[in-house]
Amino acid sequence: MKVPRPWSARAWLDTAHVMIGLPVAVLLGGLTLVLAVWPPLLMRSVPRFTGVQRSRFEAFLDAHIAPVRSPSSWRSPATWRQIGYHLLSPFVGFAAAFLVAVAWGGAIVGLLSFLPRRVEPPPMEFPFDLRDDKVIAVFMVIGLALLLLAPVLARVMAALDLSVARTLLGPSRSELGQRIETLTESRAGVIDAADAERRRIERDLHDGAQQRLVSLAMNLGLARATLTDLPEPAREAIAQAHEEAKQALKELRDFVRGLHPAVLNDQGLDAALSGVTARAPFPVKLRVDIERRTSPTIEAVAFFIVSEALTNIAKHAAATKAEVSVRRERDRLHMLVYDDGCGGARLDGGTGLRGLAQRIDSVDGTLRLSSPLGGPTTIEVELPCE
Repeated sequence: MKVPRPWSARAWLDTAHVMIGLPVAVLLGGLTLVLAVWPPLLMRSVPRFTGVQRSRFEAFLDAHIAPVRSPSSWRSPATWRQIGYHLLSPFVGFAAAFLVAVAWGGAIVGLLSFLPRRVEPPPMEFPFDLRDDKVIAVFMVIGLALLLLAPVLARVMAALDLSVARTLLGPSRSELGQRIETLTESRAGVIDAADAERRRIERDLHDGAQQRLVSLAMNLGLARATLTDLPEPAREAIAQAHEEAKQALKELRDFVRGLHPAVLNDQGLDAALSGVTARAPFPVKLRVDIERRTSPTIEAVAFFIVSEALTNIAKHAAATKAEVSVRRERDRLHMLVYDDGCGGARLDGGTGLRGLAQRIDSVDGTLRLSSPLGGPTTIEVELPCE
């Protein structure tokens, strides 16, 4: 915990939080007791009381307390925790406000202890002489110590209040665990749905646009070969259209293959990566050691990583060779992509590596990049096998 200075904004915000928290806690705690006579009204009021307290923590401490999504009812543990906080907070607030007020008040009194020299006669009787230099010095030392202690005490009391509020007003560990489990299942469902959508697009392109382009290219090739008596401009136009149709068909096939190759489903990651490395414009040494196949989602992510990494190497690295290594150790899939290019790759340098990182994060994987200027570049990835 960083110790705030007495004159810093943090010290004053902590102090304001503690001092304002006492009347707010007393008011809400009293209303909670009064409304206990009318349980339905109390059930409707407790979430509003909790919202007031959450806004206080956000305003003074910039702290967000996660809301509880369970309904307000007598059967909900979250409701009882909130009621408990509103009944307990006046006692916590009184103790905190008392200590902080004594610290700041003692600091002011101690530092201004020289003023009684000018008071005739002393307004109160004390067992010591307030005009004595030694007494004044002791009071000023105590005041200085309290001045330094007051912001620390305010910080500690505010942190204590925040800890109690997060425990009673926020979700419990079991609720957080359930929420995490639900989010994990939802994310897995989204990933599976996206993978299924890619396969549908691949199938539609293969059965639709790709077949039409094949037919178009064949017809143009037939016309190019048979219609030799046409004028030269017409034959050149047919030849150009034929070449463009073949190029479009090649690009479409590459695009479909990059989405989700059929060989990945049929023969696994080894065969799919062999096809990717074989099409690279530079020599690629591939090593795959997978005794047992992983889940289809992880295989798709691993294929995307290697395919995108080799594409980035071809575009930016000016490499003469590369290496790809994939091995499975228990429940982790380890991948390494190496090239001898110019280096200088960064995760924030472009969309390619950023897309890799996002795809890896989506399945709780890890990514490590080493790419000094001048090369070489090494990408290490670990993926969970399930």
